Amino acid sequence: MLYLWIKALHIVAMVCWFAGLFYLPRLFVYHSMSQDAVSRERFNIMQRKLYRGIMMPSMIATLFLGLWLVWMVPGYLSQPWLHIKLTLVVVLIGYHHICGAQIKRFARGENGKNHTFYRWFNEVPVLILLAVVILVVVKPFSS
Repeated sequence: MLYLWIKALHIVAMVCWFAGLFYLPRLFVYHSMSQDAVSRERFNIMQRKLYRGIMMPSMIATLFLGLWLVWMVPGYLSQPWLHIKLTLVVVLIGYHHICGAQIKRFARGENGKNHTFYRWFNEVPVLILLAVVILVVVKPFSS
């Protein structure tokens, strides 16, 4: 029963993390299009609060609960689908930190990208989510 509670909390934390991963690059799109100082400062505040207040705690909770699940069912470590999923999680952590670095560039007024770049950048977590859900539910390559 504890396993199911941890799994449920892991999914909730993951949903919260992905909500931020979907929304933050959308803020980058609008921030890169903003023309006035008031709007740019508002976007700086929104981005910082989303990253620190929602995304970081959600990422940490997702990772902690996911590791707890693996600890509870160590047999999953022999499954290729989990190795692929964990690789995608590492990529997602990198994406998360790239977003954090971009927030700092925006705050310094050093954004070098246009809104079209951020529109494409916003699709990365969508593709990762799609792959992770398929891996976890379908468990391809299972023995």
